[in-house]
Amino acid sequence: MGKSVALLLGASLIAAGCSTGGAAKKELTLAYVAWDSEIASTHVVEYVLENELGYEVEMLQVDAGPMWTGVSDGSADAMVAAWLPSTHESYYKDNEGKFVDLGPNLDGTKVGLVVPAYMDVASIEDLKKPEVAELVDSTIIGIEPGAGIMMATQEALPAYGLEGWTLLESSSAAMATELQSAYKDQKPIIVTGWTPHWKFGKMDLKYLEDPQGVYGGDEQIHTIVRKDLEKDHPDAYKLLDAFNWTPDEMAAVMVDIQEGAEPADAAKAWVEANEDKVKSWLE
Repeated sequence: MGKSVALLLGASLIAAGCSTGGAAKKELTLAYVAWDSEIASTHVVEYVLENELGYEVEMLQVDAGPMWTGVSDGSADAMVAAWLPSTHESYYKDNEGKFVDLGPNLDGTKVGLVVPAYMDVASIEDLKKPEVAELVDSTIIGIEPGAGIMMATQEALPAYGLEGWTLLESSSAAMATELQSAYKDQKPIIVTGWTPHWKFGKMDLKYLEDPQGVYGGDEQIHTIVRKDLEKDHPDAYKLLDAFNWTPDEMAAVMVDIQEGAEPADAAKAWVEANEDKVKSWLE
């Protein structure tokens, strides 16, 4: 009798283990770049996936190249951080046919070279002037190497005849810190910039005109998912396909983070304050 009970108990545990294992398979990996905009959007999507759909989400922060490769080879499930058609154009073409493009989740983005409004410079062409180059030591403060905006800036230097100029590799956070420091002291500085970004709400900044169109025009941020995600996780696919918001909505999360909130906490606060919007993604 004891042996039978033991066998039944063992069978029950095995069944429970199988059931638990099935539930554990409801996991997703979201890849993103360490841009303030993508930190905001990816954490919002993570919060909804976990708290509304019951997923366990792994957050994979990488550079742009590995982000695209990860979704394309299936080691990551999705990203909501594809800047198209210009910034991530090369990554799109390199991996075309290996992913599913769900279209834009945010309209009205822009990238280019950014300066404080107090600087007397209007166009990238003005950087050829010796007096302008001297102001900033012929240096542009960039972000992570491999970012689309960095590749575009590397193209902009010869396109505008800026021999002798340096594009300084750093990070999104380091660039913003340098910009804030220079702005506080009213010093000249040129950075790689993009919108949406909290810095435009905190400082009076302007884009340098790009008459040669190196940086392209207005862009969109797209959601990209791996192949077969719809079959494997239809509810997550549906959410990702429906996810969209405005630059102002994204800015609210970015500002909270910039002012000291943890990204997860800022995402939670935004979701709780925008229940109708989130509900529309889940319908």
